[in-house]
Amino acid sequence: QVQLVESGGGLVQAGGSLRLSCVGSGSRFSINTMGWYRQAPGNERELVSTISSGGTTNYADSVKGRFTISMDNAKNTVYLQMNSLKPEDTAVYYCNLDYYNYIRARIRSWGQGTQVTVSS
Repeated sequence: QVQLVESGGGLVQAGGSLRLSCVGSGSRFSINTMGWYRQAPGNERELVSTISSGGTTNYADSVKGRFTISMDNAKNTVYLQMNSLKPEDTAVYYCNLDYYNYIRARIRSWGQGTQVTVSS
């Protein structure tokens, strides 16, 4: 089982920036995609952005042009640079890893979540 550890959340004023990081650790796994989802109080968890091991990215319309996802394959780490933050970006952000284990079974893992709060 791969473990995910997130960092970088916090409190920021509207217009500010934050950078989230997520490191995957475990033995013998092959990344398919890594990404970020978020969940605000009373809302369902929603996609923010994903990136494949080949570098293909995907963004929710609400964050296009403001957020940038990147991945360091060698370090099994995904980053989310969040600029021009808005109060509506306030949520718990969860890291997600879609991977193949040593017997080529496809598995999805989630991090514990990190709080991002944007004040107006």
